[in-house]
Formats: sequence, C-alpha cells, structure tokens
Amino acid sequence: MSEPTAEPFLRTLAPLLKGLERQLRQWLDARRRYPVTLVQRAEIEGLADDYHRKSSSLDVDRPLLVIMLMGGTGVGKSSLLNALAGAPVAQASFTRPTTRDPVVYFHQSVKSERLDPALRLCRFAQHDREALLQKVIVDTPDLDSNDLINREKLKELLPVADVVLYVGSQEKYHDQIGWDLFKEQRKRRAFAFVLNKWDRCLDAGVGLRPDEDLLKDLNAEGFENPKLFRTTAQLWIDAEKAGQDVPADLPEGEQFRELRNWLEAGLSRLEIEAVKSRGVSQLVEQSERVIESVKPPDLSVQAARVRTTWEAVLTTEAEQQAEVLVSTLEPYQQEVEHHFSVQGQQRFWGLMAGYLRVTTKFRYFSTSLKDRLPFTPKLSGAISTPDDWNLTEFVQSCSRTAAERVLTQRLSALSNKLLVEADQKGMPLNLLNDQTTEATRLQWEERYTRGLVDALGQVEQEVTKPTGWRRLVRGGITWLANSVPTVTLLGSIGLVLYQVFVEGVVPSLVLLLLPLYLTLGVLIVFHVIITVALPVRWASIRDDFRSRLGLRLQTEFEQVFLPIPDAVATAVREERKQVEAIAAETREVAAWLREREQAAHIGELYGR
Repeated sequence: MSEPTAEPFLRTLAPLLKGLERQLRQWLDARRRYPVTLVQRAEIEGLADDYHRKSSSLDVDRPLLVIMLMGGTGVGKSSLLNALAGAPVAQASFTRPTTRDPVVYFHQSVKSERLDPALRLCRFAQHDREALLQKVIVDTPDLDSNDLINREKLKELLPVADVVLYVGSQEKYHDQIGWDLFKEQRKRRAFAFVLNKWDRCLDAGVGLRPDEDLLKDLNAEGFENPKLFRTTAQLWIDAEKAGQDVPADLPEGEQFRELRNWLEAGLSRLEIEAVKSRGVSQLVEQSERVIESVKPPDLSVQAARVRTTWEAVLTTEAEQQAEVLVSTLEPYQQEVEHHFSVQGQQRFWGLMAGYLRVTTKFRYFSTSLKDRLPFTPKLSGAISTPDDWNLTEFVQSCSRTAAERVLTQRLSALSNKLLVEADQKGMPLNLLNDQTTEATRLQWEERYTRGLVDALGQVEQEVTKPTGWRRLVRGGITWLANSVPTVTLLGSIGLVLYQVFVEGVVPSLVLLLLPLYLTLGVLIVFHVIITVALPVRWASIRDDFRSRLGLRLQTEFEQVFLPIPDAVATAVREERKQVEAIAAETREVAAWLREREQAAHIGELYGR
C-alpha cells in the first residue's frame, strides 16, 4: 500500500462506517435459522447505533476533538480550564464539590448543533482562539462526588470524549474510584495525565514523589511513555490577573505551558483525525469480537452423523408401522384373497372361467354376507363385493383406522426419538424441532394409502403375472385348464351320441349325464391343480406384502425426514457465510485504519 499522508480521511471513513451499520441492521432484520441470544442482539444493535453516531460525527470537513477533564474533588479541574482559557469560564472555589454543571468550552464559530446531544445540555463558554478551533474542552463533575447525580452526569459524558485529561493532585492522583474508571475507559479513549498543584508535590515528604508513583502505576498498565503534565494552574490564573506572562517563582519542572502548547499545536489535524480514527478502531475491534461470537457453527459433520443415525431409526420404524398396517388388514384377509382370486381368474375363459366364478362366489360368500350382518365388525365404510371391489377405498379405510388407533401416536414418538438421536450427535434441537414436528403433521394417511395400494399391487402383479419358470408353469396350467374341460365336454357328448345312434345303446340317465360328470370332474381336477400350484392365500403373501410395504414406508420416511438435517446445516452455513462476510469487511476497515494511524504519533495516549 502507499504511504499514508496527512490528507483528511475521516470523510472516507464515514461511508465505510455507514456501510457496516447497514450490514449489521440488515443482519438483525433478516430471518435466521441459528438463534441469537437477547444479549448478543443487544450488542449488535448497540454497535449499529455506535456506527451511526460515529459516521454522522465524522462526515464533516473539520471534525471536533472533545477533550474532557476528569478527576476527583479538589484536584483543580476547573482552575485548570480557567488557566487554559485565560478567563474564569468554570466555577472554582474551595467549596466542594465545585463543578455541578459541566462546562463546554468551544470556538464561537462552532454551532451548538454540531455538538453531541449530551453536550448540548451543559453550560457553554465560547472563545475566539483559532488555535483551539477544532477542540472542545469539557469540565466535568467530580468523579468521587457524594452526589450520585454528579457521577451519573460524568458517565453520560464520557462516551462523547475523544481524549480524557485525567487530572490529579498530590492528594488524589490514584484514588480507587478514579483509577477503576480509568482502567474501564482506557481501551476506548485516549488518555493524557495532569498532576496539578505541582508545587505541593515537590514537598510530598519521604518516598516516591506523586509523579514518580503515578508513572510507575501507568507503566504497569501498559503506558510506557505516557503524556504527563505537571502544572500549577492557580499560579497561572494569578499571573493572568496580575498582567504577567509567566508566573513568578514557578516550581522546577512545571509544565503548564507545554500542556497548553500540546492542546493548541501538538494536537494537529493529523493527530485529531488519528485520535478520531483510533476511537473508531476500538469500535471496529469490538465489532469483530461481537460478530465472531454470533457466527453460527458449521454443522455439516453433525448433519451427516444425524442422517446416518436417522436412516437406521426410520428403517426400524417403517418395518414396525408396516406390521401395524398389515395387522389392520388381518380381519379382512378373505377380502384380499377374494380380490386376488378374481384378478387371477381373468386369464381363464370358457368352462373353467364359469366354474371358477361360481366356486369363488360360493367360497367367499361370507365376505359380502359380513357387510350385511349388523353384528359383525367393520371398518369405517362398507366393503363391496369383489365384482365391483374398490382396492383404494378398502386400503384407505384400513390406513385411516390404523392412523386413528396407533400410527398418529407413533409419528409423535418418532419425532421425539429423532430429536433425541440428533441431540446425541451434537445437532442443536432448536434447529430441528420445528421442521421435524411439522413433518409428522403431513398428510400421512394419504401416504399410508398409497403405500398399501402400491405394495398390494406389486404382490398382485407377482401373484397373477409371475415371471421366469413360474410364468411357464402358470401358462401351461392355464392353457390346459381353458382347453381340456371344453375338449372333455365335446368328446363326452360325442361319445354319448355314438353310443346311442351308432351302437344302439338305450339311453339312460347315467349315460346322458356322463358329459356333465366327466367335465365337472376335469374342472375339479384342474381346480385342485390351480389351488395347489398357484395358491392365492393370505399366509403365503403376507410376509412379502409386509416387506414391500415396509420398503415403501421407509422411502416415504426418508424423503420427508432425511433432508431436514442437511437443509438445516445448509441454511446455517449460509448464515455463517453472511457473518463471515461482515467480519471480513470489518477487518478490512480495521486494517485501513491501522495503516492511517501509523502516520500520527498517538500511541502514547493509549498504552498497550
């Protein structure tokens, strides 16, 4: 990158901060799968507000640097401001606490509207000193005041400060309240230090002088070369009243003039912008930490584990639900056999077809009789006779009955079991709960019906239209059953006619009924062969039917439930990418700011 220059850059920084604010607010307003706690949301909202405030204050040609005097009761903050102003702009007396209303000292060309809203409620004191054109000096209430209202005023003003002048005296340069507040604010504000009433510090007695003791403690806090000014503000006020440029008898090492020169000339435009940007850097660094804390985890590994575990659970559940559905059909196995028999008889014709139709009607008479008897158990809705039997209506009635009795409760239990398994694999339950619960509320009755119809259809296809050697056997038996009875009937009739008309045998009842007996005998033989060789029994098809139904239900379960973990992981991964994009832009702004800050020597105001 090119060497940073002293040219103004805060107006470039302002739109960058507005962009970060916009991204944070869009992220807050977006719907997310991965939850954010109330504390995290509040932190993000606070950061967005800070970006807005900072960008608004920086979007000017000449930004204002707020220098805030902070110190305990009696350290001479107000006297220091009066000495810097060369006039009694702040109330100072021996009555403690003195500063009740904060005083804002700023150039007369600066409109009060440019001041932060927190400063507009303070007492104004304006001046015409060009050297302090971009500086606003604020005298604050005593930080150790017994009046809690004064402390609250100070805490309300501190967020506005760019530079804090920590004012102490030989008595109060390291009191607990002030030091704790300094340590709390040091990472967010620039700090310089003033040891006022320096003439008294020289006579501190045995041990380290106050300035040496303070430097020792500041070094321990990471300030290797802190800005420390030793002043006697009251002597400069008295000299001003006496018309003297320099007070007489200044104690050795007194640095009020150096403090004034630093405020007027040392804090040039370059330093002002560096301090301003350093405050933004701290905000950006805080943003990085907060954004990192809300970044969702990558759940891809957990989702893969959950999917594997769910496959086993769903396979077991499909088998158990298939058993429940098949058991629901058990009382109606005759209807199923009847249906398969009727379907299988469609390949027969002639005498065999008529014979099978009559015997089947007689054999399964109870299946239609049962629907006409009021005391026999029924499914909801009547079962019609096989002549117009509706398979879809039948299995729909069965699936509805099973769902009402068992399957609805099993689906609820399945949802809980899947969530427990997911929790054990490290997948957050709150991400899966809604979708998993919603999946159990689908139209499962229709899915059960389709599964039953498809499974029965597959079994029916295998029973009535086999393949391989079974097809050859069935084809041979069918051809013989369709042909032999007719041939037998015609042959026996021809035999009777021959006996009567050719050989002159006197016709008898036995002879006349011979074609019927022979044909019926052949039909019965083939009926037995069909029953033995081509059985259509519930016991023989039940296991195959249950297995096929289980596979169909397993497919349905997997289509509905298995995509959920992956969908959740994908959604969370997209949310993670969004947060990472915001974090990357935040880091980019932070790096740009660090490069700019290196052009100004303000490190001594922040420590390590």
